[in-house]
Amino acid sequence: MRKDIPSLGVLQAFEASARLQSFSRAAEELALTPSAVSRHVAALEDRLGVALFVRARQRLALTDTGRSYAARIRLHLEQIERDTQEIRVGRDEGYVLHLAVVSTFCTQWLIPRLPQFAALHPRITLNLSVRSEVFAFDESGFDAAIYYGDRLWPDTQGGMVLPEGPCVPVCSPAYAAAHALHGEQAWLHCPHLTLASRANAWRGWYAERGWHYTLHASRGPRYELFSMVMAAAAAGLGVGLVPQLLAQESLDSGRLVPAHPQVLAGEQGYWFVQPQHRPGAEALRAFRDWLWAQV
Repeated sequence: MRKDIPSLGVLQAFEASARLQSFSRAAEELALTPSAVSRHVAALEDRLGVALFVRARQRLALTDTGRSYAARIRLHLEQIERDTQEIRVGRDEGYVLHLAVVSTFCTQWLIPRLPQFAALHPRITLNLSVRSEVFAFDESGFDAAIYYGDRLWPDTQGGMVLPEGPCVPVCSPAYAAAHALHGEQAWLHCPHLTLASRANAWRGWYAERGWHYTLHASRGPRYELFSMVMAAAAAGLGVGLVPQLLAQESLDSGRLVPAHPQVLAGEQGYWFVQPQHRPGAEALRAFRDWLWAQV
């Protein structure tokens, strides 16, 4: 039993009062009496040990604590409403799947292929959210995840969707035309665009090439996502080292060009997993089978 959580009715009374700045208007919305709403809010304040409203004559004003708490409670109530609606919609119209994904793989590889899935399974809705770290499914609300790594997460089942493959140095056509990036010396004055979570990738690329890894290279700008690295490279800010799998569309379109033929071999890949002891709904099995068929 979750003893520290106020009842849903109390939270609804507080959120409506905070949003409408009136116990009377909140009471009309919730089909309660103003005194009942006022008692709910007072009980919540007693429980928290802080004032949520400043009561001045017939007007209500949120305290700083009340304003912050109301914003957070509103998000939780909206999520409960969405979850409830999805179950209702799923019963009547189809199914909803919640997938955790890594950002650039999702935008560059998965989403361009989803129209095919939608055509095959029009009654299945896919909700995609970015997650880059390991999480526990029981606490997340996700049905499955696609992530970057070298093994299955604990207590999951699934497998590798795609090996990442080689990483290639890329830049804009204009940058390549303005800089002769062939010999080692030419790279001394070249900004190295780096993914923050792979700070040693350029060091590995230099080792593959047999060049000395310079201090200048290690000081290049860092970005959180590969999509940012590619955008910076396309903007002419330097050379980015990105998986060819993710950069292929930009290479094919000419938005990016290879800055050097040397590549860095990939060691990990993109994995699909679902909870080990949860069989999964028919919709999840349909997505999983479609995903394997793509590769």
